[in-house]
Amino acid sequence: MISIAIDGPSGAGKSSIARRVAARLGYVYVDTGALYRAIALFAHRSGIADTDEKALAPRLGEIEVELAYQEGKQHVFLGGEDVSEEIRRPEMSMAASQVSAQPAVRAFLLELQRQMADKYNVIMDGRDIGTVVLPKADLKIYLTASAEDRALRRHQEFLKRGEDISYDEVLTDINRRDYNDIHREIAPLCRAKDAVLLDTTGNTLEQSVALVEQTIREQLGL
Repeated sequence: MISIAIDGPSGAGKSSIARRVAARLGYVYVDTGALYRAIALFAHRSGIADTDEKALAPRLGEIEVELAYQEGKQHVFLGGEDVSEEIRRPEMSMAASQVSAQPAVRAFLLELQRQMADKYNVIMDGRDIGTVVLPKADLKIYLTASAEDRALRRHQEFLKRGEDISYDEVLTDINRRDYNDIHREIAPLCRAKDAVLLDTTGNTLEQSVALVEQTIREQLGL
């Protein structure tokens, strides 16, 4: 099985790009960020603060989270309920960053992620895929862009979904999440030493997709 790890900061377009490239290559796309968002949603619904590991850890065994593909689109199920749209709300972004810093949560999801890589040719994106989850991945890519560029893309996504949020709020959230992800004690966001660095600042989505696909084909001889 071939595994490709794509890491990078919030709003770098990892999910959108990885999903399209995986479809072109016939690989399975694993959106690890969606898994953490699902855990954050569970905590929110359970009345547990997203920073309260002592309260959340004992409840992890109750969580049933699954990634499924319907008509070529990824859906996230929490306890059998399709929460694909709900986990994309702005408040779930920061909550996911908080719960992902918890060792118990990371350990809970680690085995699930590795099992998928053992079964399928995968493109998996996140913040510690190449450094922790799949340290022996066949190819590691660190995908980034300027904070301003990432905020602009994310703001446009929110507007399309009808979310009432300003660009400045999104930029503040991006910078805050970058800081949290880089400075967390467990599996902080960083570029793996053997990862290929790709900066997509100023690119259209299609340009970024083409860049990542070309890199994968060149590096793996596909």
